[in-house]
Amino acid sequence: MANESRIPIRTTADIVTARQKGRILAMELGFDGSDLTVIATAISEVARNIIDHAKSGEVIITRGNQGGKRGICVVAHDSGPGIADVEQAMQYGYSTRNGLGIGLPGAKLLMDEFNISSVAGQGTTITMRKWRH
Repeated sequence: MANESRIPIRTTADIVTARQKGRILAMELGFDGSDLTVIATAISEVARNIIDHAKSGEVIITRGNQGGKRGICVVAHDSGPGIADVEQAMQYGYSTRNGLGIGLPGAKLLMDEFNISSVAGQGTTITMRKWRH
């Protein structure tokens, strides 16, 4: 796999593609078992949010290296309406579409690092990392 996979997110099929590419890179990096499922699930959650709230965007999956740690880095970016209240959106159980409200907070719980940046009218960028332990 190349050092970077860029997956345009416009349809539910794109969510599956992003999930698969993330899983493949995670396996190449030595992740196994439940970590593969955790990474794929977190990718699904952020990609689903792109479709539900921004209609289109992109997921970028790369190898992560930091101070001797190896892992996977996932960046989900869109140019949608942005998130009006990030703090509220990150509360477990909060949902804008009558869902279970586990999307973003669930992805944060699954990964080792999670950062969200959102500007009203300009879009949202989520950066997540999972390190090999």
